[in-house]
Amino acid sequence: MQLFDVYPLNDIEITRASGSNVWDANEQKYLDLYGGHAVISIGHTNPHYVSRLTDQLSKVGFYSNSVKIPLQVQLAEKLGQVSGKKDFQLFLVNSGAEANENALKLASFYNGRKKVIAFTGAFHGRTSLAVAVTDNPKIVAPVNQTENVIFLPFNNEVALEETFKAQGNDISAVIIEGIQGVGGIKEASKSFLQKIRSLCDEYNAVYIADSVQCGYGRTGLFYAHDYAGVEADVYTMAKGMGNGFPVSGISIAPKFKPWHGELGTTFGGNHLACAAALAVLEVMERDSLMKNAEEVGDYLITELKKFEQVREVRGRGLMIGIELPEELAHVKKELLFKHFIFTGEAKPNVIRLLPALNLTRAHADEFLAAFGKLVK
Repeated sequence: MQLFDVYPLNDIEITRASGSNVWDANEQKYLDLYGGHAVISIGHTNPHYVSRLTDQLSKVGFYSNSVKIPLQVQLAEKLGQVSGKKDFQLFLVNSGAEANENALKLASFYNGRKKVIAFTGAFHGRTSLAVAVTDNPKIVAPVNQTENVIFLPFNNEVALEETFKAQGNDISAVIIEGIQGVGGIKEASKSFLQKIRSLCDEYNAVYIADSVQCGYGRTGLFYAHDYAGVEADVYTMAKGMGNGFPVSGISIAPKFKPWHGELGTTFGGNHLACAAALAVLEVMERDSLMKNAEEVGDYLITELKKFEQVREVRGRGLMIGIELPEELAHVKKELLFKHFIFTGEAKPNVIRLLPALNLTRAHADEFLAAFGKLVK
């Protein structure tokens, strides 16, 4: 049997990792500013994380949600405390797509409606509902296509108001990333998020804050949407939640009243997943990683804006997009193969920085020096 060839692969095999560095099979050291796509939040092989998982695995790795799992309660309490949403409720699943899928389903159960507003440039996942609200027709299979999704221009308050006036009583939910990741590190404006909140209140629609990539402290706030000073009804999270262990969740406002069987999962909230997620929050809190993300991120953004060759620097904290002109499209590849620095990208020419939240100023300077050599 062969692997189903859907990933374009770099000819690199990572064999070990520590902090913000990884090594390949030839013992070449790399600086990791990609974090496996914003997944590594507290650094590779963090000692507390490894200890937490190892200790849990020696006791019990998995049992289903048919029994009490105290780790789930501990995780909910810690997440409420660190995120500032103490009165919210937690439902645990395994991936960002699953989180968004369940959030949309929960919204439809809540108000009995079908229509969902999403935005140009959005990416919410690849499962049926999640991909239907993703703005990429190439990955939407015919079976995923639905007339229930309304795509509106990102950050366009007039279009949003007009759509609610025309169809407000049919709209179940609005789903939006606080900062679009795949869309090119584009931030939702404060007034736009506030407008979503007010219209959802007026029409009893559900405001879903997709925090899968832009959440979990990456921007210096726990959820990027918190910048707007209003609360969403549901926050979805994944990626950095488990530092590499598959775990995700939805944080649900108290107005939603659950009933048995409403949502379900086999693997979601298993013992190992909860141990991983607890370790992440414990390290984030102990080491003030949200503050570090804000400070090192501000430093990187300030320094990157000094390069005349850069068209635009976007983002917040350690979620940064560097838009380059066409003639510098080679920079991402050369960062990896000449300077041994992993970064992400968004088409056509945006370099994405999504490092661990404990990235140091020295690591930032290492990147800036290499980047400067390539763009001058």
